[in-house]
Amino acid sequence: MILALTFGEFVWWVVIGLIAGALGRLLMPGRQKMNLILTILLGVAGAFVGGYIASQLNIGGGGTVSQILVATGGALILLIVGSFLMKLKK
Repeated sequence: MILALTFGEFVWWVVIGLIAGALGRLLMPGRQKMNLILTILLGVAGAFVGGYIASQLNIGGGGTVSQILVATGGALILLIVGSFLMKLKK
């Protein structure tokens, strides 16, 4: 399946990704070495993870605040998993 986004939808994903990635990083203890692009990608990936989990639990709504909260939760999950994997690597 090919996902076709309009320019406005693409910009919306970037904005949600930036907000969610920044909030996820803010809530995660410790320092994460990420630039702005990685923060946005973290937030967008977090939106997919959080959206999947929310749909499986049948929670969440369609509003902007709900989207940001779900994406932030997903970003936080990704940061926790990433931190755990980095500790295992050492």
